[in-house]
Amino acid sequence: MTRLSVRLRATIVATLTVALALGATAAVLTGTLTGTLLRSADEDARRRLDAATEAITRSGLQPTEATPGVPVPVAANTDIVIARSDGGAWEPAAAAGFGYVTATGRVATENGDFVVMSRASLGPVNDALDALRPMLLIGTPVLSLLVGALTWLLLGQALKPVSAIREKFAGITAGDLHQRVPVPATRDEVARLARTMNATLDRLENVMERHKRFVADAAHELRSPLATLRTRLELGRRRAPELAEDALTDVARIQGLAADLLLLARLDAGEPLVTEEVDLGQVAAEEAIRPRRDDVEIVLDIADGVVVPGSRPHLARMVGNLVDNAVRHAESKVTVRVTPPAVLEVIDDGPGIPAEHRESVFDRFTRLDEARDRDAGGSGLGLAIARDIARAHHGTLVVTGEKGSCLRADLRPAADR
Repeated sequence: MTRLSVRLRATIVATLTVALALGATAAVLTGTLTGTLLRSADEDARRRLDAATEAITRSGLQPTEATPGVPVPVAANTDIVIARSDGGAWEPAAAAGFGYVTATGRVATENGDFVVMSRASLGPVNDALDALRPMLLIGTPVLSLLVGALTWLLLGQALKPVSAIREKFAGITAGDLHQRVPVPATRDEVARLARTMNATLDRLENVMERHKRFVADAAHELRSPLATLRTRLELGRRRAPELAEDALTDVARIQGLAADLLLLARLDAGEPLVTEEVDLGQVAAEEAIRPRRDDVEIVLDIADGVVVPGSRPHLARMVGNLVDNAVRHAESKVTVRVTPPAVLEVIDDGPGIPAEHRESVFDRFTRLDEARDRDAGGSGLGLAIARDIARAHHGTLVVTGEKGSCLRADLRPAADR
């Protein structure tokens, strides 16, 4: 059954449901009609009995040859018989015969007591049932087949937009993500499905555009240091060997950028992390005390026993990126705080991050300094890498704080595994 199409399954279910409903209705109708007709015949027999009894009492009508126990028809009415009562039992059914309903009564006259019996034929009842049964036997399967055919046609019309959506969606490739599936004019589930698929295509297109910009920015970030490096090395051969030191700085920058791009590629691919129980406070302390700017004080506020499941190198990279960013923008002080259950906060006393940029700072190759000074700033990947690492550890990374800036990472503690 599950291998059949939705259209065929729905048609079969609808047909069987209607057939069962019609069958039950036919049985109930037949029983109800039979009971109603029998009650009507019984009431007719009783009315005729009352009329005959009243006539006998009023007119003194009596059979000329009435003997005890022998029924005699009343003149001109063969459905009413009377018999003289001798005190014994008298079986009305014997006189009534088959195919009738009977009603009996007793009447006292001057010539003795008589038993009066009236009967009504069941012929009309049988005729009505004989006329009804063929209609039900033929009508039930015909109506069931009609419902099945209508269900098949209506579902075909209802699912026609689905086929159009499937065909259109199957033809969309990475090169034409601007295309959209057709949205029916209805307000049903199919229309909502089409709108949801178009919204998904919108997100995919945005991701692809971001990827294209990412590749372009990466090429730009790599091309500029390489060009500078080549120029300095060429000049260094003729002028001064001190230029080699600057060239080495650019080489280190290129190596760091290449490492960042490789890490981002692995995070984007969903590469599984080698996890262990990591002391978040210890990792934060080790990364915070690494030498950076001499004029910025690093203050540690580390709680004991904050353990998270995760990759120690990745967590160290996240903390290092956050501290590097804070030191780069701080005026004189950076606070690294670790609190239970698994919260890391890196706070600096710099100018802070404007509210309208608190999400865009996590975009790749994004730097708020418009001049993109590569000597004073980073490559624009540090916070993007930090957030991706936090998400890979089932956590979040956001910007908080009113003065300065506070980067807050909420991770999953080891107790929640």
